[in-house]
Amino acid sequence: MSSQIPKYDFLVIGGGSAGFNAARVAASLGKRVAVVDGAKKIAGLCILNGCMPSKTLLYSAEVLHLAHQGKRFGLHIPSAKADMKVMHARKKKIIGEFADYRIKTLESGKYDVYRQRARFVSPHTIELSDGRQIASKKFLIGTGSKVSVPDSVPGLQSTPYWTSDDILDLDFVPTSVIVLGGGIVACELAQFLRRIGTKVTLIQRSPNILKDHSPEASEVVQQAFRDEGIDLHTDTSINQVSGDSDGVTVKFISSGKSIMRKASYLFNALGREPNTDGLNLAAAGVRLTDDGRIRTNRWQQTTCPHIYAGGDVCGPHDIVHLAVAQGELAARHAAAVQGIKPINRDLLLNVVFTDPPLASIGLQEKELAARGDHYLVASYPFDDHGKSILMEAKRGYVKVIAEPSRGRILGAEIVGKDAGELIHCFSTPLAMRATVFDMLRAPWYHPTLAEIITYPLEEIAEEINA
Repeated sequence: MSSQIPKYDFLVIGGGSAGFNAARVAASLGKRVAVVDGAKKIAGLCILNGCMPSKTLLYSAEVLHLAHQGKRFGLHIPSAKADMKVMHARKKKIIGEFADYRIKTLESGKYDVYRQRARFVSPHTIELSDGRQIASKKFLIGTGSKVSVPDSVPGLQSTPYWTSDDILDLDFVPTSVIVLGGGIVACELAQFLRRIGTKVTLIQRSPNILKDHSPEASEVVQQAFRDEGIDLHTDTSINQVSGDSDGVTVKFISSGKSIMRKASYLFNALGREPNTDGLNLAAAGVRLTDDGRIRTNRWQQTTCPHIYAGGDVCGPHDIVHLAVAQGELAARHAAAVQGIKPINRDLLLNVVFTDPPLASIGLQEKELAARGDHYLVASYPFDDHGKSILMEAKRGYVKVIAEPSRGRILGAEIVGKDAGELIHCFSTPLAMRATVFDMLRAPWYHPTLAEIITYPLEEIAEEINA
């Protein structure tokens, strides 16, 4: 190896949530660290084109929706509409501050930063897009994901379409949009578009939107969508997508009937796939899973043990807090830190920012049934709870799942007002292996949304004591 090649202890490819936090931890452990990222801005999907910009716009749309619902609260609000140029400017300002902080941190001198693309030329060496080579003892791949354009949708690749990046960058209200897909991104942004005044058609292949969640929870959100005027079609098969700059047409089968919908724009929200193109992983001995993700073990090591991976590129879930944990774990394992533990996947937390929002934590009924485990479950509806009634937030329920002998909390699911906040009431109890009795010993203030959680807890406690 040439002495002219810079050598590092830990090199990160990708400056998103996994890569940034891996670099931060490695540097704190005294390692010489490099970050390689060829994007225009080093901040990752969450800050630039994911969590933060989408939630900024979703909150504006929620305020607008509440203004439109003024009569339900005894309020006279003659007019309310979206000013997309102002909303867009506000989003850019907020996101710019987050991105600038990330870049400032990376360029603080704690790391060497290379604004280049990278490809492996050997297990310990990468080549940058300008031809330079860099060597490292350990690596972390955190290159994220990209929009998927499946061949299984006839005509999609030849039809002009928007991605979530385009939706998040809008500075006008589109007349009409057809949304392909029913995952988190599709659902959150479809509702956003409808609330700012766009005519929205959503076409989902599975029987329910948000298919990774329980059918009961999905159905609550589906009804909300239909009540707000979204033309929602589930359990479909797309026959043809076509269009040009003047508009798009989608032909599909639903409930045995041939249906056609036209719109000004098409939003491809059919999912994302790992972004591994150009990395030349074969040169490093890094292998992929059948679905194209980088294969990792419980320490985030790939099939080449000194090369780690974290975030969307390896999964199994495209969730920021999981990517952060994976990056931190990889950096500590690479540095041979003693006493570390692998990520406990039984504590998985998930939030969908629709209205009503949907959130879950821990093990769900489907997983427990597949394991053959016994469990107790109880739920309570928002439409029979004081605070949610006075807030006109009566959709949904809280569900608690516990083991049957001691009542240890195994998981929870909430679909309803502020579900993404309320679900965190279970985070510490789950991590501490607490029981329903432990949670009931805590005080719960009245009237709050949070106290609704006590009702399913009490039901399980009574069943155990019976």
